[in-house]
Amino acid sequence: MTAPLSRRLVAEFVGTFALVFAGTGAIVSNGVSGGAVGHVGVALTFGLVIAVMVYAYKDVSGAQYNPAVSIALWLRGVFPGREVAPYIFTQLVAAVAAGGVLRLIVPPAAGVSDLGATMPTWSAGASIAIEAVATFFLVTVILSVVRAGERSNPWAGIAIGGTVALCALFAGPLTGASMNPARSFGPAVVSPGALGVYWIYVVGPVLGGVVAAVLDRMGRF
Repeated sequence: MTAPLSRRLVAEFVGTFALVFAGTGAIVSNGVSGGAVGHVGVALTFGLVIAVMVYAYKDVSGAQYNPAVSIALWLRGVFPGREVAPYIFTQLVAAVAAGGVLRLIVPPAAGVSDLGATMPTWSAGASIAIEAVATFFLVTVILSVVRAGERSNPWAGIAIGGTVALCALFAGPLTGASMNPARSFGPAVVSPGALGVYWIYVVGPVLGGVVAAVLDRMGRF
């Protein structure tokens, strides 16, 4: 990544905004339409928007769009520690902006109040475990892509987006399959009652990402 930090942060903002707006927008559309999008459609939307944004900005910012990924890349030694905080701040701001735009667009009469917020259906411990495992898979794939040479890897977006869709398919009904503290933060800020469980979507993803980074650094993969 040779682009100036300011340009990279703009890319992170746009990519994270797209992720949260399109992904949670699909959830809202599913609710408004009486289930026309469906669980599979929502999972594919998250996977597709990630794939598209990876191809759009991977050579600019690294296409992280996720605080858990930024932390894991830093721990792995492939991302400078001084840039972790600016990246995470930008990702969180972008997520709130996307949630805010959805709040402005979706009328109260639509009957949708949570705007795609991630809410666990199991206990906190089980939800953290599910989020950690799903994020472990995601970060492991991302680190494999980085190791293979992200700039020259034509399958990067497909691999990462496919992993997001896969994890959303099996974990979506249980926890919302966040795997991303920013993805959960935006909708939580604009949805009543969602901030109370937000910590689950920080602890689980960060834990899964850290484990993946440590094992990768130890040469276990």
